[in-house]
Amino acid sequence: MARVAVIGGGISGLAVALMLGRRGHPVTLYEQDRRQAAEDLDRDCFHWPRPRTPQAVQPHALLAPVRTVLRAETPDVHADVLARGAREYHELDWFDARPPYRTGDEDLVTLRSRRIVLEAALAAALRRERSVEVRRACRVRGLAVEEGRPARVTGVRADGRTHPADLVVDASGRRSEVPAWLAAAGCRTPVAERHRTGLAYLCRWYRPGPDGPREPGRVRPGSAAPFALAGIFPSDNHTFAVNLVVSTGDPTRGALTDPAVFEAAARRFPATAAWLGLDPEPRSGVLAMAGLDNCWTAWADAEGPVVRGLVGAGDSLVHTNPTLGQGVALGLRAAQHLAARADGIAADPLGYHAWTEKALRPWFDAQVAADRADGQRLAASRAAPDPRAAALAACAHDDPVVMRARAQVRHLLRPAHEAYGTDEVDRHLTAWPAAHPGFAPRYDGPTRAQWDAAVRA
Repeated sequence: MARVAVIGGGISGLAVALMLGRRGHPVTLYEQDRRQAAEDLDRDCFHWPRPRTPQAVQPHALLAPVRTVLRAETPDVHADVLARGAREYHELDWFDARPPYRTGDEDLVTLRSRRIVLEAALAAALRRERSVEVRRACRVRGLAVEEGRPARVTGVRADGRTHPADLVVDASGRRSEVPAWLAAAGCRTPVAERHRTGLAYLCRWYRPGPDGPREPGRVRPGSAAPFALAGIFPSDNHTFAVNLVVSTGDPTRGALTDPAVFEAAARRFPATAAWLGLDPEPRSGVLAMAGLDNCWTAWADAEGPVVRGLVGAGDSLVHTNPTLGQGVALGLRAAQHLAARADGIAADPLGYHAWTEKALRPWFDAQVAADRADGQRLAASRAAPDPRAAALAACAHDDPVVMRARAQVRHLLRPAHEAYGTDEVDRHLTAWPAAHPGFAPRYDGPTRAQWDAAVRA
């Protein structure tokens, strides 16, 4: 069994360490933060400064692969996530009556939960895992490298010592120091492909009052204006987040960090206005996040792996902007694949790198394309929405066949050209506009003048 060192104790690091440990590998996880997710979810979510992990306080929708991997690899963690208050939502529950079952429908389930719930459940499971040692407040400061063509990483340097390992997993996130350590050791380094998004995120967390309704009924989760997006994220323990997305160059972006301004703007969108109409109790201030890249890190090229004995996982491998919610799902998929093949990957990582290109890279490329379109549209404040996208969304919320295809794309189960490219889906997409001759693509959010007035007021 390969000895494995995991650098980083975020969700991907916790997951890969747990899955490796349960396959009998001796694992040491190194995490520089002394604190860990525990029992007080609100305290850990809202009052734990984590500047290296700004996404920790942002809303999440944990897509189907998260649930699928947890149920297959760590069913106790899945059960614990639900016991801590996460809720499962099936995409076809949008309709008053669930359409007849088809193979694969069981996978179209979102785990509605804050990130901290999953993190706490994984941390609790690791504390029970005897083959995994978690070293907190322990920062890795370098790698042990053996010369060769290519070089081989043989361990990590921490606590003033070298800790041998047959395989090192870099799960230290999008600000990983590993490429710099490889360069300092004279090794070839992975090549990072970055795409700036030009998007800024602002969210605020709420919980409904004890005497009022928990949810406003059937309301679409998102609304849009030419220059802004608004979304609602129902979460664990009846918490929910209101989310606004604007261009990083929007002149009102700074004002939106004021809670009164944020709410005034959010109430101009039908989706978020319906939830704010519950008169909920705020659980946080306005939490902002920007300056994000979509980043793919290539650990192999035409010459083969840049190094042996070391692979990336989570955001160190692929970091995606959160508009499509892919990050945790891609991280757990990689953890599952890596844990099942650790001995072979320790000997030669080329197969793992090839798998990431085939299984994960297409979703990264789709994210880049979607964010480029959103960023350009929000920055330009285009007056008209995309007619095809608007018609598809309207049809999906009216037609279970199209909703199923849309959910398969959303949950990373089928690429868009496959999901929408069947004869059946094409017939439904073609028939819907003919049955709705009055349909005209439009934004349901405010005009620029209404937005600016709300912000000024």
